[in-house]
Amino acid sequence: MSQAAKQRIDALCQQLTEHNHQYYVLDNPSIPDAEYDRLMRELQQLEREHPALLRADSPSQRVGGEPLAQFNSVAHLKPMLSLDNAMNEAEFSAFHQRLVERLGSAEIQYCSEPKLDGIAVSLLYRDGVLERAATRGDGMTGEEITQNVKTIGSVPLRLQGDDFPTLLEVRGEAFMPKAGFDEMNRKAHAAGEKTFVNPRNAAAGSLRQLDSRITATRPLAFYAYAMGVVEGQRQPLDNGHYQQLQQLKSWGLPVSPLVELALGEQGGLAYFRRVNEERASLPYEIDGVVIKVNQLEQQQQLGFVARAPRWAIACKFPAEEELTTLNDVEFQVGRTGAVTPVARLEPVFVGGVTVSNATLHNGDEIARLGVQIGDTVIIRRAGDVIPQIVSVVQDRRPEDARVIEIPTECPVCQSKVERFEGEAVARCSGGLFCEAQRKEAIKHFASRKALDVDGLGDKLVELLVDKELVKTPADLFGLSASALTMLPRMGMKSAEKLIKSLDAARATTLPRFLYSLGIREVGEATAANLARHFKTLPALAAAEVDDLIAVDEVGEIVAKHVYYFFRQPHNQEVIAALTAGESATVYWPEIAEIAEDQQPLKGQTWVLTGTMSQMGRADAKAALEALGAKVSGSVSKNTSTLVAGEKAGSKLTKATDLGVAVLDEQGLLDLLAQHQ
Repeated sequence: MSQAAKQRIDALCQQLTEHNHQYYVLDNPSIPDAEYDRLMRELQQLEREHPALLRADSPSQRVGGEPLAQFNSVAHLKPMLSLDNAMNEAEFSAFHQRLVERLGSAEIQYCSEPKLDGIAVSLLYRDGVLERAATRGDGMTGEEITQNVKTIGSVPLRLQGDDFPTLLEVRGEAFMPKAGFDEMNRKAHAAGEKTFVNPRNAAAGSLRQLDSRITATRPLAFYAYAMGVVEGQRQPLDNGHYQQLQQLKSWGLPVSPLVELALGEQGGLAYFRRVNEERASLPYEIDGVVIKVNQLEQQQQLGFVARAPRWAIACKFPAEEELTTLNDVEFQVGRTGAVTPVARLEPVFVGGVTVSNATLHNGDEIARLGVQIGDTVIIRRAGDVIPQIVSVVQDRRPEDARVIEIPTECPVCQSKVERFEGEAVARCSGGLFCEAQRKEAIKHFASRKALDVDGLGDKLVELLVDKELVKTPADLFGLSASALTMLPRMGMKSAEKLIKSLDAARATTLPRFLYSLGIREVGEATAANLARHFKTLPALAAAEVDDLIAVDEVGEIVAKHVYYFFRQPHNQEVIAALTAGESATVYWPEIAEIAEDQQPLKGQTWVLTGTMSQMGRADAKAALEALGAKVSGSVSKNTSTLVAGEKAGSKLTKATDLGVAVLDEQGLLDLLAQHQ
């Protein structure tokens, strides 16, 4: 007898027993399912090699954990056994060949079902009325959860029809759909309450609530997958597992719509592959498919092993959760300046691919997880979803684990990283200079509502940046036609046309220039308000936060965005290159002080709608604002006047209903002419 084998078996038994307790009793799994499966398979292999070391209390001889003491114990009328696993297609093929040898036939019909990631439940119906519900527990004894199960809307309290047996045990899976799980976690997070790790954990916790009123608030569902004990049949039961599921369905019990018949090995494999492809799009979590011999006589002929039937197998999909080590955290800067932590992981195979990176989202997520560099973490990848860290295995934290520090400077351009109260995302404030934000900054600078550079589209901007011809918005005005002709599909005529557009864009207005800078949360209206208030760019750039808050419709958050933007050295350099000197690249007319009597519309709110044929909407808006009016995008009881162009729609209707004064375009032109 190998002493090393005995020590390893004892250690595995201890580990698996503890994991069973965490998973089934405490609803707090400490390792992913794939890790548990590996430990169980190692134990089974050692027990096969050393049968004398097989312990009576080995987890390989059990199905789950003991029931909670707070619930009444229920002895199952018939044991609720577990299933053996096939971890890949080859293992399913081996399973099929074993059945062929035992049955003497290759034409085996299978009933194929999704393997729901929930909690196994037994429902006992007497004379068609739900009498008792219980968890699987250890397979022999479970926990009575009748009142909790009655709160599940998909579980019938009384069976339909009149041909059901006098005593019917139904076995199935209680689970939580993805949408309900996400919404429940969203509400819990908003309320500052603990969130659940995954839908299975949420379903288990919900079913084990001592107060069924709490369970009633949880979005649980149920699918039946088998009949257990049946007595007093009013008609003969069908002799196929699939057909019995259809009988359960006729009695009002929900059955998965993915249950199908499959013929032979290739039929089973085809079902496995198809459901695996559909897995990410399903409204509930599954971790594999269950393939059972359909004919009940063949099931009886095949029989059972110690803890599982020989006629069924759980074909597991590639694990969506795995254990790995967090080696480091790097911070990436996105095109809008968002500074995002990215976990660098010890490579691990999960969700069908090898994963070495995962998103950590933001500083709040790092704090919520309590994760540190060096930790053992559970990584999750479902379908095409970006891998993410879902939890930390705290008892494996090494002594040299390091706290993750959020950078105060942009890792790309060294500008200040800002994060305001109430915002989860930290951002680089060097928007005009930062290489990571370069393309988006230039696209915005040249856009129609900013400097309106005709012919400078998004693709051309990307090409100019990629070819390193442009690094900041100021570089646009240093381009030459000859340099542009070096670009693919750019002839001299097109190049000269773009240069003319850039020259025309030099003449602008202060509001348009402020908008073109791309300061966070500074749109057209805010830019116009800032320009009217400060009159000059130097005055705005020197303004303190309190000065900025005094501007109409500028709050503290926007004021801070503006304040920090103008204090970043890199931004100052780009603005200087755009505006400094006698031959300034970009220029605009001075904004003169306007006397009160020259603002006859001050205090009024105007709205523009429909098509303006004689003057553009932008020009009309600017003219009204020059007279002191505030131009809004929506009609309300506070609207003074609506200007209705051609094809005016719902805004005109609403203005008429509210009794708001309405002018057509000619009426607006006449008004503006009066005040010239």
